[in-house]
Amino acid sequence: MDQDDSRMSRRSMVGAAAGAGVISAVAATPASAQTPAAAAPGSAFLSDPRSRFPRPPFQEQSQPWPGLAGQMTPKPDHGEASYRGSGRLAGRKALVTGGDSGMGRAAAIAFAREGADVAISYLPAEEPDAQEVVELIRREGRVALPLPGDIRDEAHCRQLVAATVERLGGLDILVNNASRQQQRPSLEEISSEDFDATMKTNVYAMFWLTKAALPHLRPGSAIIQTTSEQAFDPSANLVDYALTKAAEMNFTKSLAKQLGPKGIRVNGVAPGPIWTPLQVSGGATMEKLKTFGGDTPLGRPGQPAELASIYVQLAAADASFATGQIYGSSGGSGQP
Repeated sequence: MDQDDSRMSRRSMVGAAAGAGVISAVAATPASAQTPAAAAPGSAFLSDPRSRFPRPPFQEQSQPWPGLAGQMTPKPDHGEASYRGSGRLAGRKALVTGGDSGMGRAAAIAFAREGADVAISYLPAEEPDAQEVVELIRREGRVALPLPGDIRDEAHCRQLVAATVERLGGLDILVNNASRQQQRPSLEEISSEDFDATMKTNVYAMFWLTKAALPHLRPGSAIIQTTSEQAFDPSANLVDYALTKAAEMNFTKSLAKQLGPKGIRVNGVAPGPIWTPLQVSGGATMEKLKTFGGDTPLGRPGQPAELASIYVQLAAADASFATGQIYGSSGGSGQP
């Protein structure tokens, strides 16, 4: 091939790649997104983060706890139609708590599309959402293991790990994501039962699951906690929830120091306002719900899909020097 032919070949390849990129970008844009009036020259590969997903005001809506993503308006985007994998987690075995919706669902979908087999835990009331995730994982040719039950029970937490190891043939990614959030305007309104339920779901379960998983984790394994901006900048009406998120953050940092010498990395993801069933099932006041995320610099809440790549990065081998870190995604609010 002469020099001119070589140049032409390179141009053709670049042009084809550019065209594919445009198609991919268009396919990844949710139908519910508000698009700008006109695109600036040369911006074909750009997506304005302010208008990429729905903005407030949102309609009034309420569900009994724990809520279902499938019944929310608008429905959250977990990357069902947009996340594209590239084999970064090929052969890996993951357990994701709260994998039916929110960041857990986004992580489970992304993990499967990156080549991992995935077990998801969830409450029996969340079965409709969970079955959608199971179908999406299996559609990728990966093993999906649904594990319903209540992680406030220590024995169930041990069973989750045992079932994952047995059915998936191992465990090397643990995502402690499931959380309970119920807003209360004053401390006097938080009952001992409420406090106990939040602590057991968010903190005790994380401890029990991680302890049960440790004997199975080899060098190169990853543990990821879903903490929150509430760990850094707590809201007045989320006292017990914010307390647990601070505990999760410190658990992450302390355990990273303990497990680093064993080659096991421990990190956390700290979302800001993200559109999930937590908000419509008692996690926010109705007034807050209608304007949810509107006070961020981007003017909207985040979608779970926007955090999926963070979980993948923290689980993947190419982030091998990242441990004891908390990765934020809060729309510009500055936390963490």
